[in-house]
Amino acid sequence: MIDTPVFHTIDIARFRRAFASADSIGIGNDFCIVDMKYDKCLEVLTHPCRLNAYLAFFCISGRLRLNVNMTEFEVRENTLFINIPGDIMHVAHIEESQKGRLRFVVVAASKAYLSGVHVDIDRLFSEGMRLIDNPCSELMPQEKETAASYLELAHRLLTSAMPYKRECIGQLLSSVFYFAAGIYSRNRGSAHHCPAADTTARCRTAFDSFLKLVARHHTVHRDISFYAGEMCMSTKYLSKLVKKATGRTAADWIDSYVITEAKNMLRYSDMSIKDIIEALHFSDQSSFTKFFRKRTGQTPRQYRIGPRSGTSA
Repeated sequence: MIDTPVFHTIDIARFRRAFASADSIGIGNDFCIVDMKYDKCLEVLTHPCRLNAYLAFFCISGRLRLNVNMTEFEVRENTLFINIPGDIMHVAHIEESQKGRLRFVVVAASKAYLSGVHVDIDRLFSEGMRLIDNPCSELMPQEKETAASYLELAHRLLTSAMPYKRECIGQLLSSVFYFAAGIYSRNRGSAHHCPAADTTARCRTAFDSFLKLVARHHTVHRDISFYAGEMCMSTKYLSKLVKKATGRTAADWIDSYVITEAKNMLRYSDMSIKDIIEALHFSDQSSFTKFFRKRTGQTPRQYRIGPRSGTSA
């Protein structure tokens, strides 16, 4: 049986290789800072992918649109965007007029590296502000200056010959993420994609756990009862919490992940439809086609032979 999704996963080493022409410094596959302008290499991110690292993306000038877990967000000048491991993302659109202006700094850190310096990112960004609601936040002038100071200090450390460089960067990163969490907390009320106003901490915590399980198991399990069982609660109660937290049903979230996975397999892989059906654990071609057509208006075959590029990046 095929049970591995085909979204290409990009680790830090591959990310740096893809943008070899950019100014990049880092520590192996643990951490890097990349100063980037528009480049044809950006096309590696026009296909849906998972970045196997925490990514902070600060737009210095220009703008573009990023799709994260099937929702588009605009990243514009002075905007900080954060992507967490497991999220499915791609560059959705860059206007031709913006390509010459686009410049951004990317800071990426692996999960293992951050856990080693005891930064609990999931808890940090789950307490009252879920990144899936609003991964973008605009910096105030003073915050921008502070962010620049962090980057300058990190650059000095990485280019120095001092011992304990890895440990120094780790502690700096801890401070950086608390700084970023403060920015997101301040901007919570101006989210581009806002949750329901009456969302409770309990709902958000449950939704965080639910979404992590969906990201891990959606290619095998599409029934909400599985996720409710994993979370030791009733299906009805989980459905209520997810609906209250996001305004969308639990089934909708599960289907969104499955459809995104299916679209990526159809459009960006050479897998046969039979293999895709097997990978996504559908019982037969008829049930897969019915599922896909209901949510896209097309059959899997029609979608596969459609245009191969939906972006102008």
